[in-house]
Amino acid sequence: MRSEGPRRRGSARAPPAVTDRIGGRVQVVFDTFAASIEFVRAGKLRALAVTTATRSPALPDVPSLGDFLPGYDASTWLGIGAPMNTPPDIVEKLNKEINAVLADPTMEARIENFGYTAFASSSAEFGKFIAEDIEKWAKVVKFAGIKPE
Repeated sequence: MRSEGPRRRGSARAPPAVTDRIGGRVQVVFDTFAASIEFVRAGKLRALAVTTATRSPALPDVPSLGDFLPGYDASTWLGIGAPMNTPPDIVEKLNKEINAVLADPTMEARIENFGYTAFASSSAEFGKFIAEDIEKWAKVVKFAGIKPE
C-alpha cells in the first residue's frame, strides 16, 4: 500500500514559508499539496504549478511542471511499513485491512480533497515502488554531482 496522503491541514499548522508567502515576505514557496491547498482554494495563495507528472484533479486548472518540462515528476508519497522480522501473515493481514480502508469511498474522497491519490498494493509491489523511486532519485543525485556533507 502506498498513499500520497495528507499530512497537515489549516492555517494553524501552516509552515513558516507559507505564512511568509501570504504575508508578502517571500515571493515563491515550494510546499506540499496538503499544506497549501486550502490557501489556494481560499484565494490566499496562487498555485503556479504542481510538481507531479500530471495535473491534479483537485486543482485541474493548475498546470503540472510536466506541461513545461516533459518527464518532470517530483511527487511525494507516504507509506506504511512494519519491522523486517514481522511475520508474513501479520504483514498480509495489515496490508489487507489498510487496502480496505483506502478503498472506502469516504476515505478516498477525504484523501482526494487534499489533492492526493491513494494506491492500494501488496507489500511486494510497495517494495518495488520504493526501489524504483530510490533508483530515480539516485540518478538525479549522480547527475547533479551531489555529495553528502
